[in-house]
Amino acid sequence: MIVENKFENIRLLHEHTLANRAYYIPASSFMGDLVEDREKSDRFQLLSGSWDFRYYKSIYDLDEEDIFARIRKDADSFVKVEVPGVWQIYGYDCHQYTNFTYPFPMDPPYVPADNPCGIYVRSFEYDREEDAPLVSLNFEGVDSCFYVWLNGTYLGYSQVSHCTSEFDVSCLVRQGKNCLVVLVLKWCDGSYMEDQDKFRMTGIFRDVYLLKRPRRGLFDYRISSRIREDGSADLRIRSIFYRESFPEADLLGQSDADEQDGERPCYQVELFDPDGKTCLASGNLEEDTCLIIPHARLWNPEDPFLYYLVFSGMGETIVERVGIREICIRENVVYLNGHKLLFRGVNRHESDPLLGPVVTLDRMKEDLRLIRRHNLNAIRTSHYPDVPVFYQLCDRYGIMVMDEADNESHGPVANYYKDQAISPEERWNEWISDNPDYIPATLDRVRRMVMRDKNRPCILIWSMGNECGYGCTFEKALSWVKSYDPDRLTHYEGAFHKRKGRKYDYSDLDLYSRMYPSLEEMEAYIRNDPDKPMILCEYSHAMGNGPGDPEDYQELFDTHDILCGGFVWEWCDHAIPGDPSAANHAPAYSYGGDHGENLHDGNFCVDGLVFPHRLPHTGLLELKNVHRPVRASYDREGKELTLSNRMLFSSLGDCVMVRVVLERDGEVLYSSVLPEEELKLVGPGEKGSLFVNLPLPSDGKCYLKVCYEKKKGDELVPEGMNLGFDEFLLENEDGRNQKLLEYIREYTKNNPWEKCGETVPVNLFRTEETGRTITFSVNGCHYVYDKLTGMFSAIYKEVDGRRTDLLEESMKISIWRAPTDNDRDLKTEWIRAGYHQTCTRAYETSWQFTDKGWEIRGRLGLLADGRQRIMTLRLLWRISGENHLRLEMEAEK
Repeated sequence: MIVENKFENIRLLHEHTLANRAYYIPASSFMGDLVEDREKSDRFQLLSGSWDFRYYKSIYDLDEEDIFARIRKDADSFVKVEVPGVWQIYGYDCHQYTNFTYPFPMDPPYVPADNPCGIYVRSFEYDREEDAPLVSLNFEGVDSCFYVWLNGTYLGYSQVSHCTSEFDVSCLVRQGKNCLVVLVLKWCDGSYMEDQDKFRMTGIFRDVYLLKRPRRGLFDYRISSRIREDGSADLRIRSIFYRESFPEADLLGQSDADEQDGERPCYQVELFDPDGKTCLASGNLEEDTCLIIPHARLWNPEDPFLYYLVFSGMGETIVERVGIREICIRENVVYLNGHKLLFRGVNRHESDPLLGPVVTLDRMKEDLRLIRRHNLNAIRTSHYPDVPVFYQLCDRYGIMVMDEADNESHGPVANYYKDQAISPEERWNEWISDNPDYIPATLDRVRRMVMRDKNRPCILIWSMGNECGYGCTFEKALSWVKSYDPDRLTHYEGAFHKRKGRKYDYSDLDLYSRMYPSLEEMEAYIRNDPDKPMILCEYSHAMGNGPGDPEDYQELFDTHDILCGGFVWEWCDHAIPGDPSAANHAPAYSYGGDHGENLHDGNFCVDGLVFPHRLPHTGLLELKNVHRPVRASYDREGKELTLSNRMLFSSLGDCVMVRVVLERDGEVLYSSVLPEEELKLVGPGEKGSLFVNLPLPSDGKCYLKVCYEKKKGDELVPEGMNLGFDEFLLENEDGRNQKLLEYIREYTKNNPWEKCGETVPVNLFRTEETGRTITFSVNGCHYVYDKLTGMFSAIYKEVDGRRTDLLEESMKISIWRAPTDNDRDLKTEWIRAGYHQTCTRAYETSWQFTDKGWEIRGRLGLLADGRQRIMTLRLLWRISGENHLRLEMEAEK
């Protein structure tokens, strides 16, 4: 190898990178918030775009010549690629999808010796600025690790795929032409902590850019708020400045600057209203600065109000959008700004059907648009921090976020143990999460997330990672988070997984988290005097015919305040582009196993609420109505419509129009919007009733439909958009008949024959018996009963000598159904047990005639070739004079 092996050293995570800091984009003057248009800043130079690239199957293919000599010698062998991008999409290496099994032998910290790699080369022009001579080079995401050279000089090394790595290049960047070289490796020791359920792809998959800074300036700041009882708020800013270079040793607080330099960097801080025109508070930026906001307007998901906070000084301006809010737990209930909080959330991977993990601004906004339009209010960034701009969009659009560290060491659960007395699930934490050697790496991943994203008001919860087991590494990480940022909640579902004989520390964990618990498990937790609110970080798996039972879960959420909601797994199907010539604009996709890879998890990545190209699955439509902002009940007798406001912060009249619609057989007869002034009286979480009496036609099925529509449109949800509905059958003549039928079904479900049968003349019934069959005839209908199988082999009518068969083939009893994706492992057991090829054998048959018709009794076996009897069945068939055929069955397994 031509590079030092830093990628298998768990003690060397980064080399020559700057200290972690908050994300921001500076400019020489006020240029707006620079969220969607950061390229406008004159202190920002984007290096993304067309790069030269060459792929090598092994790092050892580079060992003969110096890397720069090879670049010069083999210039023609480099191809042009787009950065951000991944080389599997470029056509190199192999796509691979695996859920939790490592795609290489588990031998930490070692990875396969033939470690694929790619060289990226970018030439760029640079113009020095006297007011901003310091320069940092930023990589927002590189999978899995990388080495960097600028103008032939080694710059540094870094890993952690989904977090920013920043280098000081002030002394290396030149006026005019520069050459940046990046060597990216497919695997490193960090790959053992990046075992997420996704396609494994490699490369520079997020933006690369330069930032130009003044010699003495603001390096980092942390914004927090406290709401006072009088309605005002304290906005606190803790700042870190730097001298004339970026290295961590030169970071200093305000008092240090005064002592050592005699002159401190001078910044002014101003708070403006959302239009950026009215200054509400201002002051000099100190190491610890507090601004008081009178009559503060608070940020919440239904009213995501943001102020402008502007730092200006030393020839630069930094703009933040600030939301004032407080999250806390009181008596096992989560509150936001004093209101009980419920997360109606979804898990979201960064996934694009054409670009893989490269997610454009348009794709982010499309996801957020769909999420908001389907009544979801929260996202868990499964299972790594997203690109920084995503959180700024969530701030703006009112999406609450559980921000998750780039940490998943799920692979050890697949380890082989000869002694199965202890299950792998009990031992998987031994390797990494409960291994002290991995404390630095775990802390590093959590710190990088928290330090980068700490100023985002949308982030209410820090999650330590996903599916790693629990142990000393997470105890240390949780302790650091609570000491650094006590104003947010902490989460880690893996704390549920314990090893016997080990006492764990949960004191810094705020939430009790579970994945896919049964309703019974949740109820048991509530009854067991718990000490933490419960959250479902994953539930209602949206694969196959899922998601399952969202209404049942929601009923529990609404009933028990200790349950603060959850996040459906997951947002979108993952896929790789297949046949581009697919008809009807319906793209074809490929999944695990479609690329020649040996180890994969098939189509288990097809588990989203939307298709890869973001067409909603029907499960998302169901989930939307489960999370409708209003629920209604209707008293048919009193004509009273009761509306229950399910919003957390808003009255009904502020956000929702309620429309009542009278339909007959699907035709709208009447439609009207309820008075806004009455709806405004129904506050968050409250109920209100109105008198609704509509004139009903005597015929047709009539329904009262209550529709909820967006009152005031915003960037994502247009005015008048449907947000959900309730529907009630009304009682006209047809409605009364329908109600009577429902009553009869309920009343007779235990013994339908005794309650409903009519006495009929005996002469309407005839029988004809052979050695194999008995034919029961009544009113021109014939039932042919097979005494060998205990089933009806034919049912047919005869009218004027013409026979009409009602069965295509003999009846059968089946305990098999078409397996869904979630049954893929279980179906093997079903097949092994013979459930897919059963037949019946009748042991006994008897029949009798009563004044209501025939009763046919049979004792049967349910059998499969080569297997013992699966079930013993006792059947009671009844045939009435009205040609009703009923069956009661008892089955003993």
